[in-house]
Amino acid sequence: MKDGKIIEVSGPLIKASGMDEAAVRDICLVGDLNLTGEIIEMHGDTAFIQVYEETSGLKPGQVVKTTGEPLSVELGPGMLTRMFDGIQRPLQDFMTQTDSWFLQRGVRVDALDRSAKWEFEPKMSVGDEVTAGDIVGTVQEGPVVEHRIMVPVGVSGRLASIESGEFTIEDTVYQVETENGVKDFTMMQKWPVRQGRPVQEKYAPNRIMSTGQRVIDTFFPITKGGAAAVPGPFGAGKTVVQHQIAKYADADIVVYVGCGERGNEMTDVINEFPELVDPKTGESIMERTVLIANTSNMPVAAREASVYTGITIAEYFRDMGYSVAIMADSTSRWAEALREMSGRLEEMPGDEGYPAYLGSRIAEYYERAGIVQTLGHDDRTGSVTAIGAVSPPGGDTSEPVTQNTLRVVKVFWGLDSSLSQQRHFPAINWLDSYSLYQNDVTKHLSEERGVDWSGMVRQAMGILSEESSLQEIVRLVGVDALSESDRLTLVVARMLREDYLQQNAFDDVDTTTSDEKQTKMLSVILHFSEKARKAMDVGAYYDEILKGTKEVREKISRMKYIHEDDIAEFDTILSDIDEQIGATIQKGGQE
Repeated sequence: MKDGKIIEVSGPLIKASGMDEAAVRDICLVGDLNLTGEIIEMHGDTAFIQVYEETSGLKPGQVVKTTGEPLSVELGPGMLTRMFDGIQRPLQDFMTQTDSWFLQRGVRVDALDRSAKWEFEPKMSVGDEVTAGDIVGTVQEGPVVEHRIMVPVGVSGRLASIESGEFTIEDTVYQVETENGVKDFTMMQKWPVRQGRPVQEKYAPNRIMSTGQRVIDTFFPITKGGAAAVPGPFGAGKTVVQHQIAKYADADIVVYVGCGERGNEMTDVINEFPELVDPKTGESIMERTVLIANTSNMPVAAREASVYTGITIAEYFRDMGYSVAIMADSTSRWAEALREMSGRLEEMPGDEGYPAYLGSRIAEYYERAGIVQTLGHDDRTGSVTAIGAVSPPGGDTSEPVTQNTLRVVKVFWGLDSSLSQQRHFPAINWLDSYSLYQNDVTKHLSEERGVDWSGMVRQAMGILSEESSLQEIVRLVGVDALSESDRLTLVVARMLREDYLQQNAFDDVDTTTSDEKQTKMLSVILHFSEKARKAMDVGAYYDEILKGTKEVREKISRMKYIHEDDIAEFDTILSDIDEQIGATIQKGGQE
């Protein structure tokens, strides 16, 4: 193809002429160092290219070569446990090849290891009819994940040959006889990141994705295939919430995208994840994790590509039939990259300088989440659950990124700086947050757990809402102005806040809570409320109830630290509530 020439350099944006044979979204090699760039706009034979590497030293007149291919990722065995940058360059291999801790410009490193050999086990036989999405064989990628080798999109025919044994990702492992002849296929395929992978059918999400975080699973649940936003000011705990979900969510695969945040947050992931043992498999959580790192000290333009790289990898594992959770931390930094490129293109700005198409770009990303029936003859279902942190300046959720995100997602976990200052974590404000999946999810959970979970959740939220109203009175005239019933409400609400919703991410027991333990914990607090109110109805005083239940209230305050293996202790606490409140009523009657 005909080469172009640089005519202007403006930070990560390059203007090149003589590009009449190129097209929008083509990848280009820019300048003498062959820097990686992508055409984002064309005017005649003039191309505007966003470069994913540092552009200092580029000068007008240097050559621009177009590859004719879109920005794509390599998909195949060898992605798990690894860290890539925003355009899928493996950072460990990059460091080894360049012998440097810093990104060297113009260096080409294969995303997947070409020399590693994988044991391929066929799942179909010669002569079988195959179509896009069919699983022709499997590779055991580490001790946890079975990597399923699928027929690429657009391919159908009869299986002409298939072999078992050890192969690299470039070796031919099967052949398909198509209408255009016999074609060879390897264990690797490529896919353009800005195009969603096709599916047979998309379903409405209605099954909870358990996260182990009580405030989320109880009040603001997210479904498998759902989308959630975590807005909050600096220091409110957005990253910790995402880390906790990545560690303990009920997902088969985790894709964590560090997009524009500080490098030390990705360092925490690298340090913590390998040491954490997945309770389901007994292996390190890293064995089912893919990391995409494009932190604040890495090229700005590559932030824009990093979320697409992450979601494409997530869709690939979804097509295997897995439940995938993708974390983007944070979409605000991604939007800032869009704003910078839009400004350099001299486009008409929208709110606060963001491009007018910000809302559609955010929607395009979150719409790729969902629970689907995948391509292929078998009835496989897979899901991608998207959770994006938003970092609004000063915690102002009226800014454009937050508002455009909330128009798309159905779960809002609003982080509150006042809660974080009180050291209440997760600092999710239970009065501001919401989940549009809650009704469907709690209905299913009520059936599965054999309790009125919907009623329990409504009752608990009612108590917390009532506490908020009572606190206004307390601030004005003091707690003594409240009735005894209202003072009891404050006690129960404090139990819900401190003994149920507050959770210690650094405690081995409290860091995650199973569905069964959550049900037991909430039932204990609501049982205490019910029994205490019945005691009041028959004449017991507030002070008598508090004095008579001192011991059991201490047990309730420590129940979050009860180990999952000792779940029977909750039945003991329920018995103690009945006994101590019964004794209080009896004592009051004798007096």
